[in-house]
Amino acid sequence: MKTLAEGSKEKLEKGRVINDFSIHVATVNGSGSQSSNSVLMRSIFQMGIPVSGKNLFPSNIAGLPTWFTIRVNKDGYIARKSEMDILVAMNPQTSIEDVKALQPGAVCISPLEMKLDAIRSDVRHYQVPFSELAAKASENMKLRKLLTNMIYVGVVADLLDIDQKQVDEAITKQFEGKTKAIDLNLNAVKIGREWSKENLKKDDPFTIEPMNKTQGKIILDGNAAAALGCMFAGVTVVAWYPITPSSSLTEQLVDFMKDHRVDKETGAPTFAVIQAEDELAAIGMALGAGWAGARSMTSTSGPGISLMAEFTGFGYFTEIPTVIFDVQRVGPSTGLPTRTSQADLISAHYLSHGDTKHIVILPGSVAECYELTMEAFELAEKFQTPVFVLTDLDLGMNNWMSDPFDYPTKPINRGKVLDAAALEKAGEFARYKDIDGDGIPYRTLPGTDHPLAAYFTRGSGHSEKATYTEKPEDYKNLMDRLEKKFNTARKFVPKPIVDTVKGAKIGIIAMGSSDFAVEESRDQLRKANMPTSYLRVRALPFTEELKAFVEGHEQIFVVDQNRDGQLQELIRAELPEHAMKIKSIRHYDGLPLDAKSVTDAVSALAQEKK
Repeated sequence: MKTLAEGSKEKLEKGRVINDFSIHVATVNGSGSQSSNSVLMRSIFQMGIPVSGKNLFPSNIAGLPTWFTIRVNKDGYIARKSEMDILVAMNPQTSIEDVKALQPGAVCISPLEMKLDAIRSDVRHYQVPFSELAAKASENMKLRKLLTNMIYVGVVADLLDIDQKQVDEAITKQFEGKTKAIDLNLNAVKIGREWSKENLKKDDPFTIEPMNKTQGKIILDGNAAAALGCMFAGVTVVAWYPITPSSSLTEQLVDFMKDHRVDKETGAPTFAVIQAEDELAAIGMALGAGWAGARSMTSTSGPGISLMAEFTGFGYFTEIPTVIFDVQRVGPSTGLPTRTSQADLISAHYLSHGDTKHIVILPGSVAECYELTMEAFELAEKFQTPVFVLTDLDLGMNNWMSDPFDYPTKPINRGKVLDAAALEKAGEFARYKDIDGDGIPYRTLPGTDHPLAAYFTRGSGHSEKATYTEKPEDYKNLMDRLEKKFNTARKFVPKPIVDTVKGAKIGIIAMGSSDFAVEESRDQLRKANMPTSYLRVRALPFTEELKAFVEGHEQIFVVDQNRDGQLQELIRAELPEHAMKIKSIRHYDGLPLDAKSVTDAVSALAQEKK
């Protein structure tokens, strides 16, 4: 028979929540909390536990509220979790709202003077004299404010039993090469941890235990991954104008190129990065470089896409390759610059006036930001056209766990480019003539030393030989060939990822960063005896796999991170005969998609049919 002590211990063990919770840190913008939050997240990651980090920050000046959420999950789920389990409430401006948003039984760590225990009695409060502890960390008033962040890292590390060696290693990595900063922050963490150990009695269920699920993994944001993809794709000309949330893509690309793309003998750069006066100029420069034979690109967000419409149509009509990155944010107009969205899909796909359709690449992870970026440059030159890569703020700027990237081994393919020898052999050259029946013409590059190489590039009507024309039949033939070229692309764009479950009547379709929440939701639905199949779109135009998937299921639910169900509308236009069974799940509040939202929506829509 068990003793009372043994029974109490067993009950406590059963009530423990190990490696499965979210940490929500509420601070103010510009307070230096980003470093401490990164240290906290990386310390847990280094203990072998899957994590992700999401930064919700204001688009205005320093001093406004900011939040950082760390998802800790033993099963590897890294989408946003809608519930907050542990709150570190450091911002008096939002503290009452933050505490009210907690679930019963959650944890709140806060400055003693806030007295947040008076707000909620069903939450476990740990109140800490942060100001007093910061005074021990430094005599410098400015440094005290910064070191307070590391003091809460020490308190959290003690309460969750995070290995101090991992915290020390994360701090050393965060402030690499800055010995004084490393020592100050290590001491601040020590002060916080020791105070917590001596003064706080832990009576909440949340804890960390070492695992072995992150060995060989990396943590990276999508913009950095895309920047690496650009460099390995061989980009040589970058024209851009800074705009949140895409700026860090080009900024990190510049850093990578400075390290790896310089002449070994002279030290001179083998690339050109130009900050244009606006987005209109940036796309013009990128197209000019693409026309001249460079691999070129620009990066922007929704407002920049709007400004690029005319030049992008010019690139489509005159068949000039370039790559356009759109890291999507909330709109219309200026919208919410620091919130995530997937609402540029239709505008990018059809950007410009007239009959225009662009190839759009849709990465769903940081690994695909790297891999599909390289593919985008190949497609741009193969099809001689602007190609869009659409990510979003959540994927582009937040921290994601990933397998390491493979070094590229495939040689660069410049597409149908005729050099002097090929021109001599052909004996003739018509820039816009379809020789091979795939809609893709041949091109020459400026400076090709052969009398047949020259042609006019014009945004007005042109014949197969690039001469000016307003003949109706010439224009119709040109537009038909461009349509044929677009349809040829269906065979070459990245195919969707498809998981068909035997017996599943429900099919879910999504794109981009929605993938993380959808995969977690599918597990939740399976446990509720509702199996689902899943297709993740990775490119426009759609490929043949889409039709087979839709036809194979009774109900189709399309997950859209926009108000108007843009992916759903494109699928319905592609498959009008199945339009009635294609329903939309829409998430557009600016927060990253969470699994519970998908699960609840699928359950409700499936029940409607019954």
